[in-house]
Amino acid sequence: MRYIEPTRVKVLMMMFFTTGVLGIIIGLSVAPPSMTVMITFMGLINVGLGAFFTFIFLTQVQKSPDKRKKKRKRD
Repeated sequence: MRYIEPTRVKVLMMMFFTTGVLGIIIGLSVAPPSMTVMITFMGLINVGLGAFFTFIFLTQVQKSPDKRKKKRKRD
C-alpha cells in the first residue's frame, strides 16, 4: 500500500470515529423508529473505517529518503 502522511491519516481517523459515534448516538436516541437500524448501522460502518485507518497509521513503515537526490559533500 502507498505511504500516506501521518497527519492525513490522523484527520481521517478523527473524522470517521466522530461521525461514527455521532451516528450511533443519533440512531439510538433521536432517529424515528423506522430509521433507527439504518442510521446505527451507518455509524458502525464509520467506526469500522476509523479502525481501518488506525491500523494503517500504526503499521505503515516510514518513507525512506531518496538517496539519489542527496548531494554529496566534497571534502
